[in-house]
Amino acid sequence: MGVTTLTVDWRLCAGHGVCSAAVPEVIARDRWGYPDLGGSDEAPVSPALRGAARWAVASCPAAALSIRRSR
Repeated sequence: MGVTTLTVDWRLCAGHGVCSAAVPEVIARDRWGYPDLGGSDEAPVSPALRGAARWAVASCPAAALSIRRSR
């Protein structure tokens, strides 16, 4: 099975913070409410957190998140 990656499109992100509430193990919030993926645009998602990551993508009011799976 491949690696699942959660990606933020910064052009769309408005800092609502919904993503960090849905999957705080992967996404922290900076002091302005924007997602913090450890200084990157993307972060790996463990198999145990894939459902929460999908929920974060579906819940994002700005549609700024996406999930990618590599083979």
